[in-house]
Amino acid sequence: MSSRDDEYDYLFKVVLIGDSGVGKSNLLSRFTRNEFNVSSKSTIGVEFATKSIQVDGKTIKAQIWDTAGQERYRAITSAYYRGAVGALLVYDIAKHLTYENVERWLRELRDHADQNIVIMLVGNKSDLRHLRAVPTDEARAFAEKNGLSFIETSALDSTNVETAFQNILTEIFRIVSQKQIREQPDGDTIRPHNVETIDVKPTVNNEGSRRQCCQT
Repeated sequence: MSSRDDEYDYLFKVVLIGDSGVGKSNLLSRFTRNEFNVSSKSTIGVEFATKSIQVDGKTIKAQIWDTAGQERYRAITSAYYRGAVGALLVYDIAKHLTYENVERWLRELRDHADQNIVIMLVGNKSDLRHLRAVPTDEARAFAEKNGLSFIETSALDSTNVETAFQNILTEIFRIVSQKQIREQPDGDTIRPHNVETIDVKPTVNNEGSRRQCCQT
């Protein structure tokens, strides 16, 4: 007997990347469970959580993957990125080094993920504005130069967390919808705007069986 959580129109895999300690795990827990753990430790290995949202009357199930930012865990990259259609590239606004490392993470993403993956640059811990080390305008300019969307968030006080995930999932949905419109011009379609082509790969659900992440 299937639960309501199994009822969805699209399944999108989104990965969280960035240095250790920037708040990736708390972004995940804030979005999926509305929880924040002040004493959360570095993620070891990989974990993922799911949450469904509504976009244009369709149910989008997000499968969000989180892994450690430490160098010694980077051997898992190929499996981690496989099938991902979106990525949140996270840095800490109060630690400039985590922002400097964004370029390296972006190169890794370009090397391992699908070339059309949707990427959002996320400046987390915006509640630490008194300790800010990365100017908002600088990060926004970097995002624009590299074709990324950009937002600042706080997993601690929930600022823009829902918005960040909602925006990237909506963008992925519109890209996938446009692809389906081109493939089935006479079908029952939604008319998205500002779209580009993306190839959506199969992903793996909790039980290990493969599901096509963009089929209705």
